[in-house]
Amino acid sequence: MTTDRYQKGMDKLKELTVADANNPTGHMEIGESFKDIAPDLSRMVVEFAFGDVYARPGLDNKQKVLTTISALVAQGTPQIGMHVVTGLNVGLTADEIAGCIMHLIPYVGFPRALNALNVAQDVFAEQGVSVSQQG
Repeated sequence: MTTDRYQKGMDKLKELTVADANNPTGHMEIGESFKDIAPDLSRMVVEFAFGDVYARPGLDNKQKVLTTISALVAQGTPQIGMHVVTGLNVGLTADEIAGCIMHLIPYVGFPRALNALNVAQDVFAEQGVSVSQQG
């Protein structure tokens, strides 16, 4: 049974990702790989994170994704790459993403920023984009 929250979340996910034949949520891992031990995780992610939080008014998709990237850089979590891809999908440039990570250095420290830049560099190479500004 599909709830309104679930559908709202899936609609928001479709705005943020590029679906492919194998995955309607594109590159976004929403917990499907944990179906054997947490069968309701995907529903919770879709309904709460995307149906309730990402679908809220007040920020556009670029701002929401840049905020998400900032939080993940601060935490040093491996989901940074997935959200860098999302940022490119919603129209953020490589310059904006790298600039955001650089801006975080005084707040999160060099190690977390360097790790995030390494992830972003890999994503940019995979996606065929590059940072144009120097300095």
